[in-house]
Amino acid sequence: MKVLMIGDVYGASGRESLKQNLPKIVSKENIDFVVVNGENVTHGISITQKHFNELKGIGVDVITSGNHIFENDEVVNYIKTTPDLLRPLNMNSFNPGAGFVIKNFQKKKIAVVNLLGTAFMPDKVNSPYETMDKFLAENQNKFDILLVDFHAEATAEKLAFAWNYDGMITAFVGTHTHVQTADERILPKGTAYITDLGMTGPRDSIIGVNPEEVIFKEKTGRPTRFKPSTNKAGFGALLVEIDDKTNKAINIKRILCSLQAKMSVKSKN
Repeated sequence: MKVLMIGDVYGASGRESLKQNLPKIVSKENIDFVVVNGENVTHGISITQKHFNELKGIGVDVITSGNHIFENDEVVNYIKTTPDLLRPLNMNSFNPGAGFVIKNFQKKKIAVVNLLGTAFMPDKVNSPYETMDKFLAENQNKFDILLVDFHAEATAEKLAFAWNYDGMITAFVGTHTHVQTADERILPKGTAYITDLGMTGPRDSIIGVNPEEVIFKEKTGRPTRFKPSTNKAGFGALLVEIDDKTNKAINIKRILCSLQAKMSVKSKN
């Protein structure tokens, strides 16, 4: 089985990149299951139901999110009945929606878990370790493959979490920084890992935003309204090949499409 996990889709430019690149990669690499981080899909903040439906319509199986998920009021209502859209599992339990989903796929049960980190993050959340331990205890033997999107700022926090659950998680991907890291690997006990998938969004930007607006705020300290860049978008993802017998990761490829749409693929096994 081959799973594709795609980094933060940012605004209209990111959605267009996803539409252009996803079908090609799915066909070329024989992808079976697709997970996309969608917390920045709609104008850079959250995801409307219209855009959720767009992503599902082009073959996305599960959409994860992060700290911006509830910054669009529409989400509060439709996420309640939309199991394929996740909010971080360790968010306050008063929030609607689910933090994980278990999907039946080709005689396999695939669990997708979404978590928020705690270091340098703006919102207070529950311990991701306590939350993950509870998930594992309550869902023991209910899934064959476990995919985790850990939405966090700090590299060390992502690494520590992945190493702690090495062998229990099939594939661990970091999101949130919008910068793809070149540290993809399979950890000693079999977990496929990358610190950050990067962004599926405008490359000539500052993490998706027009540079001049960010520069103004950095130079003056004055508040300004950030607007999503409309420049051409890149595409960041990790392809994980999973052994059908052992349910362990056996190969990974880091995917990064440049502005010229030339795809860079790095394979490690």
